[in-house]
Amino acid sequence: MEFIYERKINYYETDRMGVVHHSNYIRFLEEARCAHLEAVGMPYAKLEEQGLMIPVLNVNCNYKYHVTFNDILVIKLAITEFSGVKMVVNYTLTNKETGDLVMTAETKHAMTDTNLKPVNTKKHFPEVYEKFSSVVVPKNN
Repeated sequence: MEFIYERKINYYETDRMGVVHHSNYIRFLEEARCAHLEAVGMPYAKLEEQGLMIPVLNVNCNYKYHVTFNDILVIKLAITEFSGVKMVVNYTLTNKETGDLVMTAETKHAMTDTNLKPVNTKKHFPEVYEKFSSVVVPKNN
């Protein structure tokens, strides 16, 4: 399932040039990911209560165009791979008003216990495994 998250840019997220500082995009990806988990009935706080963590292993961002204060970012994301132990999420960020492609990104994650030891969700969290598996959208190659 592709998920869409919109976010208005705050003044404090811009740099001296008036554009969003590149480091903020990582936060935007996380906000969208957390909103997606909530939308599919798996709020991150609930997963943590169950003892499941989803740390980031890798972030790959390709910046294409900038956004500035008051612009609205449209973040489309999809979980494109899920093995039960690892997950890949792909993102496309566009400027809502202009339609400009702002960034493409991919994050890779592990499923772990609270000690950050890998966990096979299929075996230890079958409901979580089924939910994640049901929202996977294979990446178009």
